[in-house]
Amino acid sequence: MTYVVTENCIKCKYMDCVEVCPVDCFYEGENMLVIHPDECIDCGVCVPECGANAIQADTEPGLDKWLALNAEYAPKWPNITEYREPAADSKEFDGKPDKFEKYFSPEPGTGS
Repeated sequence: MTYVVTENCIKCKYMDCVEVCPVDCFYEGENMLVIHPDECIDCGVCVPECGANAIQADTEPGLDKWLALNAEYAPKWPNITEYREPAADSKEFDGKPDKFEKYFSPEPGTGS
């Protein structure tokens, strides 16, 4: 089992999760984070820290797309280990539907 970052992280990108991760397995895209599935140790400490409820166990149904996306982008994006303030409009996007189709960016973030 591993944890995956899902759609609600897009345009929210709260970073409380990266500070508590004991193995630094978060990677930063332009407008979302992902978890490297080969580095995640399945501890789950990031789950309650996610203000957008965007981190789920890969055993939850319907997450195949998100596991694949996390696995694809973690090697391409820079590692992020330090908290930064989310975008000023992040709360406006929390819970909005269809964020992947409308807003997902494959561009890397800045990392730590």
